[in-house]
Amino acid sequence: MAERNYTRQLATIISIDAVGFSRLMGIDDELAVAAFEERRDIIADSCGAFGGRTFGDAGDSVMAEFGSPIEALRAAFDFQGRIVTLNASAAQDMRMPFRAGINTGDVIVREGRLYGDDVNIAARLQELAPHDGLAISETTWHHVKDKTTAEFTDLGEFMLKNIALPVRVLIAGRGGNGSAPMAQLVAISSPLGQQKLAPKGPPAIAVLPFAGDGGEHDVGYMADGIAEDIIYGLSNTRWLSVIAKSSSFQFRDDSLGTRVIGNALGARYIVSGTLTRNGGQIRLNTSLADTSNGRLVWSQRFDRDLVDIFNLRDQIGSEIVSILDKEVDRAEQARTFQVPWESLETWQLVRRGRWHMNRRTRGDTEIALDFFEKAYREDPNSSAVLNELAWWYFWRAWLRFGDSDDLEKVEQYARKALLMDSLDARPHAHLGAIDIMRGEPRAAVEHLEEAIHINPSFAFASSAMGSARLLLGDAAGAIPFFLGAERLSPFDLYRFHNLGELAVAYSFVEDWQAAIAIADRSLNLSPGYFYARFLKIGALARSGRTEEARRELAIFTTRHPDFSDQRVRWIPFVDKAANEFLIGNFDAARSGK
Repeated sequence: MAERNYTRQLATIISIDAVGFSRLMGIDDELAVAAFEERRDIIADSCGAFGGRTFGDAGDSVMAEFGSPIEALRAAFDFQGRIVTLNASAAQDMRMPFRAGINTGDVIVREGRLYGDDVNIAARLQELAPHDGLAISETTWHHVKDKTTAEFTDLGEFMLKNIALPVRVLIAGRGGNGSAPMAQLVAISSPLGQQKLAPKGPPAIAVLPFAGDGGEHDVGYMADGIAEDIIYGLSNTRWLSVIAKSSSFQFRDDSLGTRVIGNALGARYIVSGTLTRNGGQIRLNTSLADTSNGRLVWSQRFDRDLVDIFNLRDQIGSEIVSILDKEVDRAEQARTFQVPWESLETWQLVRRGRWHMNRRTRGDTEIALDFFEKAYREDPNSSAVLNELAWWYFWRAWLRFGDSDDLEKVEQYARKALLMDSLDARPHAHLGAIDIMRGEPRAAVEHLEEAIHINPSFAFASSAMGSARLLLGDAAGAIPFFLGAERLSPFDLYRFHNLGELAVAYSFVEDWQAAIAIADRSLNLSPGYFYARFLKIGALARSGRTEEARRELAIFTTRHPDFSDQRVRWIPFVDKAANEFLIGNFDAARSGK
């Protein structure tokens, strides 16, 4: 048997990390290294003064070992206070704060280094600490709670990476220090001993106040206004739980970190952003993060001219709401594949069904229906499930040119969904869509106006309203709705259809170049979409581009050998002269005139 060359002992470990070290290296690597080494010497000096020792330096992090938890806490307060003082004398963009995590437990000691889960826990705790702050485990807290004037704020239990059991985390602050992060945490933290269980059902999303940057007096309220608009818009998506502004707006300091804020608010997703103004322009950088793993799900920059501040707020807010709705949905679809079939909840079944539905193959569409029907059996009164079933049958009805049985099912599910939630925009939009397919666009307008009133960011309702106006003969009035849907959902899976409808509108106003360009964009997304190519051929013929029209007609005939004019005459324009107008354009290409 090999001789054991290690020992076990009880120890308190501090894991210490420099915040923003990589950023400073990008600005001035030599200065960053010098600043780190100066602060590392302070850490080593403080730890030694309180009976500890540093070990395991790696990059921008330091570990320290103590025999006493109370001495470890005192050392941490000491070196953090000294570093704060040092940072105050440095330029704002060259300050290097440190955060630390403390855990007490059993460790393996070998050649001066420490190993084991309790060392790893300290490292994970450090990731949850605020800048210039300190996170400790409940184990350490039990040793120090009655022996110090420090204040402790319970963040609840966290599942830490590569740690089997949940760990209760507390933030430690000097007694009476009144720091902003501590004040925020105290305001909403749970009492010690009250476990925060992961909520079941749909995830919650929190929108933090956007930071205003640039020194302009009006940037601050513009930033808050956009964040408020996003909260309002997300609350109308219905399937997402949105944390109230009164809670999420307490977190104006991002030093606490995404995972801490998310855990404190009970939110799986966090939206944050920064608004800057430069003369007559503004720039908004916004992002979506998953608090369960700290990963960035989505980020985007929006540049706009500052013309009408209120319309600008509405425009950016609506656009971001539509994108966030789809990004969270995408993330949740991916998440469901990590859960066994037997334990899927209703909302997870919906997410998985959507994933298959979005693939748009015949087989995936049938699989999606299986998921939606299973969800319906689990919860027949869920508005989310009812809306997915309504959408599924609407999509099949559209493919079948208005199958009456499918449209009746859409109406059945949509009306039941309205009984469950009268303030959900989706069933109103579905009812409007089936009125369109039944040739009743005036009735459709009423439902769609209600849907857009409830949720101004609902791209599908905006597109459907454009289609209703087209059928009523108001092509010019339809165009802004199609363009609005493009802005609200620039990466929509069904965008090819919205672009096809926009090409129709441009055809009716005889803007042939726009009709050709838009039809091309639709075909780039769905090359087999007959309507877009049909419109493009007619627009090419009317604009005198006869040879191009003939080439496109050859492609059309190959792709759609069974096409007949009846397929276009089926479209329920109120004035049937509209159908004949479109067919006449196509005939101009067929006849070569």
